[in-house]
Parts: sequence; C-alpha cells; structure tokens
Amino acid sequence: QVQLRESGGGLVQPGGSLRLSCLVSISIFSIYDMAWYRQAPGKQRELVAAITSRRNTNYADSVKGRFTISRDNTKNTVYLQMNNLKPEDTAVYFCNAAARVQYWGQGTQVTVSS
Repeated sequence: QVQLRESGGGLVQPGGSLRLSCLVSISIFSIYDMAWYRQAPGKQRELVAAITSRRNTNYADSVKGRFTISRDNTKNTVYLQMNNLKPEDTAVYFCNAAARVQYWGQGTQVTVSS
C-alpha cells in the first residue's frame, strides 16, 4: 500500500525557516513526479512547488526565491526548504506523488506567527 508521510511542520516566527520532508513508501520512487501543495483555512488547495522525475522544478510565484524543492531518490524522500516564512504561508502542506495515478499524504501544519 502506498503511503506518503510528511514531517517537519510546526510553529515558526516570520522570517524563520522550516524544512518539510515527505517519505514515500512506493516502488520505483524515481519515476514519480513529486509536489508540495498547501491549503489555508477557507481557501482552495494550491500548488507550492513541484519536481519531476527528471528534477525539473516549478514554483508558485508567491514562494519563488524563498522555497526550494528537492528529492533524494536513494531515500524515497522529497523535501521543501522554506526560508523567510511569512504569515501568509500558514497552511496545511500536503505531499503529492504522481505517475499514472496520484497519491496524497495526510498533511503537516505550518503556522507562521509572532
């Protein structure tokens, strides 16, 4: 059974940093395109960052220059390094794996507040 397990969320002050991790229990992790989404209260889920199986990356305009997505295929893990966090980054962050089908994690809460 495919499982995506996010970790690394928490409470951080504005300007701070967090690194999210998503461990994926899936065979042939390297063929999957991976992404991080987020959903704030009362808002739709939105794409934050994506990295393809070939390591091409894509970012939402709101996080460009502050967030970095990466993957370690030897560890079946995708990361999201988040720097210079802002209150508007507060949301539940979800990991997504996509090939012929999509899989989602349960999410991890990120709260940016002083």
